Amino acid sequence: MDSALSTVGLPIALGIIMFGLGLSLTPDDFRRVARHPKAVTVALACQLVVLPVVCFGLVTAFDLDPLLAVGMLLLAASPGGTSANLYSHLFRGDVALNVSLTAINSIIAIGSLPLITNLAIAHYGLDDEVSLQFRKVVEVFVVVLAPVLVGMLVRAKSPGFAQRADKPVRIASAVILLVLVLGILASTGSDAGDYLAQVGAAATLFCVVSLVVGFFVPRLVGLTPAQAVASSFEIGVHNATLAIYVAVEVLDDTAISVPAAVYGLLMFPLAAVWGVVLTRVLLPGEGRRRAASRTS
Repeated sequence: MDSALSTVGLPIALGIIMFGLGLSLTPDDFRRVARHPKAVTVALACQLVVLPVVCFGLVTAFDLDPLLAVGMLLLAASPGGTSANLYSHLFRGDVALNVSLTAINSIIAIGSLPLITNLAIAHYGLDDEVSLQFRKVVEVFVVVLAPVLVGMLVRAKSPGFAQRADKPVRIASAVILLVLVLGILASTGSDAGDYLAQVGAAATLFCVVSLVVGFFVPRLVGLTPAQAVASSFEIGVHNATLAIYVAVEVLDDTAISVPAAVYGLLMFPLAAVWGVVLTRVLLPGEGRRRAASRTS
């Protein structure tokens, strides 16, 4: 990627996205965790334990290049993205649960993301080439959490502005991610086709598995349909921009960012198709029941 795009544009892009997340958060979102511990625990277990294991199985089965394999596991370790809330709203999920999960998972990722990524780096013997050191981890999450805190402060001081800014910031976030994806693929030059051929199927399957696991595991343990939908999108719609930032700015290797870029391109249409499957096939009567309960 162009140096100006990576060193200036990428941190600004991530800052805008995380500021948008902050605009949707209140302190009560963190307190809500105590009121719904089972839903939060199940979703986080899927996110932090099941997905990395599934992802490792996929990269092993596809025999990915070590740099791409590390990129996939970095993606698996990344928390849910801000678009998860939008998909949950569109497809009758528990949006409040989404917001709580995103908030909590973003904090937990301070420890879990470097742990999983460094384990992957060590497994593939890349210690001499790339590393995710504690100082760099701190730098990343200053970039991540500071805009979130600013967004929360703006919402607290001016809720009307936060509400008006929500949609433009979400649109800007999607546009920013698209620009980053195109920039990364362009920067890989002649290797772009090979990378896409290697990682495209793995990224697609990982997205599908994430969405499916995120729905069916909560349902199997007795969570409500709305909670399961929220969990599905929270687990299936990763913060690809964060993964790209870590790969490019911290690990200093564009190849590691390719899986997140490909995933970022695929997850929006795949999540939309999954939402239709949820509402039309798996939970066709849920929307009517909820509407009836509101009018009764």
